[in-house]
This record gives sequence, structure tokens and C-alpha cells, in this order.
Amino acid sequence: AQGEFTGIQIIKAFPTFKNSKTNKIIVPDSAHGTNPASAVLCGFDFVSVSSDKNGILSVDEILRAADDDTAGIMITNPNTLGLFEENIVKISEIIHSKGGLVYCDGANLNALLGMVDIKKTGVDIMHINLHKTFSTPHGGGGPGSGPVCVVKELEKFLPAPVSVKKNSKYKLSYDNPLSIGRLHPFYGNFSILVRAYSYILSLGRENLSNVSRISILNANYIKERLKKHYHIAFDKTCMHECVFTDKYQQKNKVVTMDIIKRLMDYGIHPPTVYFPIIVNGAIMIEPTETESKETIDFFIDAMIEIADEIKKDGKTVLNAPHNLKVKRMAEILAARKPCLCG
Repeated sequence: AQGEFTGIQIIKAFPTFKNSKTNKIIVPDSAHGTNPASAVLCGFDFVSVSSDKNGILSVDEILRAADDDTAGIMITNPNTLGLFEENIVKISEIIHSKGGLVYCDGANLNALLGMVDIKKTGVDIMHINLHKTFSTPHGGGGPGSGPVCVVKELEKFLPAPVSVKKNSKYKLSYDNPLSIGRLHPFYGNFSILVRAYSYILSLGRENLSNVSRISILNANYIKERLKKHYHIAFDKTCMHECVFTDKYQQKNKVVTMDIIKRLMDYGIHPPTVYFPIIVNGAIMIEPTETESKETIDFFIDAMIEIADEIKKDGKTVLNAPHNLKVKRMAEILAARKPCLCG
């Protein structure tokens, strides 16, 4: 959130510096849900654009949306459908032609490490989710950390202070009149930064590239083995994640939430569900590079067994979970009348 906020504040400062009054941020429907919130928080109007039938942004759609009021675009690449935005270079050219900037949500960078030169795609600003790409904790809401990368032209707008090297020593510099100012204590979540840095050094360039290769391989392996049992939203080569739906199971009155609750009986933490929101009944599976073939096969076999159970008798899945201390809760009641006592 801090990374996104920083990036959009830089976009806000950029047209001010150029004496322009742009007030619009373009946000694809396949971007992360925090993107429009960040744009509005920084005082912009956001314009949603739709993905095409292949799950990516079309050049024509961006041409229709971009005008002289456009301050920039927030694009997630690969997008939340797990697909690479193939038109990114042309899209960037369109935004730049209107005087805007291209912001890339770098949450899915683990699909691109060592594979893509982000700057050559036209991206001006990007935050990186250390807690997804570089091994740091993600569960329980953090502690996250989102370093922000910018092109040289935007360096003058970075938050102060910045670390500068002088005479072989580093110091903090506040000498930056165009800075958007301080957003957070300069050291941030320091231990998380050290952990991510250690992870990068321990792997090196070649093995960081392998992180992406293995993540992509794992996701496509899952997609190919499960697509006969679960409807795949876009049946094409994906990046580090694949998105299924509950379309086949709805025939037996079973939906995504039922499937996921049954998966818990196998001791498997459920994947992300009902996101991206543009896919009905979405089941997003993001295996990462750290999963072995044995654990991936265990997950796949469990999902296949659940699909077979649904065909035979949906009640087993509809009443899941069965093996946990806490059985199925009345979720609507829990939301409307939560029990907040000890």
C-alpha cells in the first residue's frame, strides 16, 4: 500500500512540475484491486478499462480511454489472470504520447525475474512486493514491504530522505526540493529488507531467473493436469499463476467456497478465491518456485478427488470441512452478528 501510494504521489507531482492539470488514472479490470483505491486516495479519478477475450488489454481500448486528462495508467503485469500483457510496449507509447506515466504493480514480478527488461516495456514507476517475490513473510497481513523503482527522470520526486554515497560513505540527504516528502520512517521494515537482500545475494542472477522459470513451469503443470476437471478461465500458457472457475461444479450445486472448504480436509491451505473479480467463481492457484513436484501432485490429486466426489455425491463437499476442530460456519451470520467475546 505504501509503495502504490508513493508511486501515485510521484505521478501527481510529475504533471504539476510540467504545469499540467491531468486528473485521470486508467486502471484495467485485470489489475490488483488496490490500484483504483490508491488512485482515488491521491485525488485522481480512475477510469476502468476491460480486458479483451484473450484476457489482456487491447491497444484499441487504451486508445479510447487515453486523452489529454490522463495522468497515467496503473497496470499489473502479468495481470491477475496470470497472463502477460503482450501489448505493454504499445500501451506505454500511447500513455506517454498523452504526457502520462506508466505505473506497474510489481506484485507479480516473480514471473519476470531475469526474463524481462521492465524499463524497455515503457514502465516509469514500479513497486515490488518483497513479500511475494523475494521470500519475505506474507501471511497475516505482513510485514509487507514495497520498494519503489523509478526511471531517472523521476528520481527528483522520490520521498526524502534518500541514501547517497559520498567519499565511500553513505548518508541521508534531504536536499531535494521536488520530493513528495516523507511517507514513513526512512528505514521502513528494516529486517524484511535485509531478508530480501540476503535472498537475492544467495541466489544470484542465474538462480533468480530460475525462480521465474520454475514458478511458470509449476503453474502450467497444474493448469494442464486440472483443466479436465475444473474450468480454466483462459486456456492458454500462463505465467506464475492460473485461474480456474467452479463452472463445471455448479451443475451439481457446488460452488468455489464448497470446494475450498473440502480442500482443507486434506491439510492444504486454500488458494485465493473469488479473485480476480472479473472471473465468476475464481480459484487462483499460485504455486511459486518453492513447491516440490511431490507437494504439487498431492494438491492436484486432492483437487481431482474433490471433483470426483462432486460428481458422485455433492453432500460430502457441501458439508465440508469434516476433519477440522471447527466445522462449517454460518458465514453470513458470522459477518452480520459476529461473536466478539473471548
